[in-house]
Amino acid sequence: MPSNKSVSDAPIFQFTNCRILRNSQLQREDLWVREGKILNPEKLFFDEKGFADIQLDCKDSIIAPGFIDVQINGGFGVDFSLATDDFKSGINLVSQKILSHGVTSFCPTLVTSPPSVYHKVLPQISIRNGGAHGAGVLGAHLEGPFISREKKGAHPEHCLRTFESGAFQDLLATYGALDCIRIVTLAPEMKRSGEVIEELTKRGICVSLGHSVANLSQAEEAVQHGATFITHLFNAMLPFHHRDPGIVGLLTSDKIPTGRRVFYGMISDGIHTNPAALRIAHRAHPKGMVLVTDAIAGMGLAPGRHTLGQQVIEIDGLNTYIAGTKTLSGSVATMDTCVRHFLEATGCTVEKALEAASLHPAQLLGIEHKKGTLDYDSDADFLMLDDSLHVQATYIAAAASSLQPCLQRVHQCFADKGEHGRDHHTVDQLERWGSCPSWNT
Repeated sequence: MPSNKSVSDAPIFQFTNCRILRNSQLQREDLWVREGKILNPEKLFFDEKGFADIQLDCKDSIIAPGFIDVQINGGFGVDFSLATDDFKSGINLVSQKILSHGVTSFCPTLVTSPPSVYHKVLPQISIRNGGAHGAGVLGAHLEGPFISREKKGAHPEHCLRTFESGAFQDLLATYGALDCIRIVTLAPEMKRSGEVIEELTKRGICVSLGHSVANLSQAEEAVQHGATFITHLFNAMLPFHHRDPGIVGLLTSDKIPTGRRVFYGMISDGIHTNPAALRIAHRAHPKGMVLVTDAIAGMGLAPGRHTLGQQVIEIDGLNTYIAGTKTLSGSVATMDTCVRHFLEATGCTVEKALEAASLHPAQLLGIEHKKGTLDYDSDADFLMLDDSLHVQATYIAAAASSLQPCLQRVHQCFADKGEHGRDHHTVDQLERWGSCPSWNT
C-alpha cells in the first residue's frame, strides 16, 4: 500500500529496532526520514496519512547524530595547510574517508602559515552540505598566526604575527578574506585582541582562545568580548595554578556573561590529555566538552614522515612530533576512537560521550537546529553504532539527491518489500531519490 504523496514523491524510510539518541537519552523509537530530513511520525501519520516505503531493521543498534570535527588539520596524506593547486581534491578525499569514522561535518583547519598560503587556500574552501562527495564542510578553522611565541607548540615561529595599530585590518590582510572562515584561534593576551574578537563575532565567526599565556582575567575579558571556545584544553596554555588557573579557569568562572556558554576542545586520543585531566574537565563543565581529533595528514597512514603546514612531522606509533624533537604536533586519532577513549577514561554515559562529538560542537557553531541532533526537521546525518560505539554505518543526507546508493542493501531491501506484496521500486528509482546509507559493514 503506497504512502501518501501529497507532500512529496520522495520515499519515506523507517529505521526500526533501534535506540535513538534524542533529548540526551537513548530511546527505543523508530526513526523516520524523507528527503534528507528527520520526520515527525505524528505529522506523517495524521496529517499526511503516510507511512514507510522502506523499512530497515537496525538489529538493536544505537542511532546517534553524525560526529562534527571542528579541528582537523588533514588526514590520509592530505595537509590542509599546504597551498596546492589540487587542494579541492584533498578536501574531497578527506571528506570521503572520515565518513567511515562517523564524521558527517567538519572544519578543515589551517595551522599558522604565511599570508600567501591563506590567500591561496581559503578561496578554495567552499561551505557545503554533505552528500555523495562526503562529509559536509562547515567552514575553515584558522589556528594562528596570532598566537603566543611561548606556547606556539608545533606552529612555525617565523610565521607568527601580532596585532599592530590596524588590529582587525592586520587580520584581514593576513587571511585575505573571511567568507569561508568559521573559527579563529588567537591568544587573548595580545594587545588589541579585544577589538578583533568583537569584529569577528559580529561577522558570525567563532573566536577560540589557545596557544596562549593568558591569565584568567585576560581570558574572562576575551569571553566578555565574545569568545566562546578554548582550543585543545590543557595543551599549549599555562598549566592550572590554584592562584591563577589561566584559561582553564574559564570552565568554572563566575564572570561568564549570562546566557553564554564557553565550550572547550579536547583531544581524547590517550596521548595529549591524561585520563585524570579528562575527568577533571568533564566533571567541572560537562556541557562544554567538544571532542576534536586535531588530526594531521598522517591519520589513516603508516608511521613515517608527513607535513603539518611548514613543519615536518614524524609519527611514532600514536605519537606525532616535530621531526627531531619531542614537541607534540596534532594527532593521528580518528573521531570514533576519541569518543570510545573518552567514554572509557571518564566513565560517563554513552549519551554524554556521543553528545560531546555531535550536539556540543553543533551548539558551539550555532547550528544545533539542523546538525548534532535527531530532532524533527533536522538534517538526517546520523550513525548506526554497536554497544561499544564502533560505527556500523554512516548516513549523510543533508541533500537527499546527493546520497550514494548502496546497491546490495537496496536489492535486499526491495526484495523483502516485494515478498510482502508491498510496493517494489527499482534501483534506478532509488538512485534518482538518492536515499541510501554509506555502509561500513
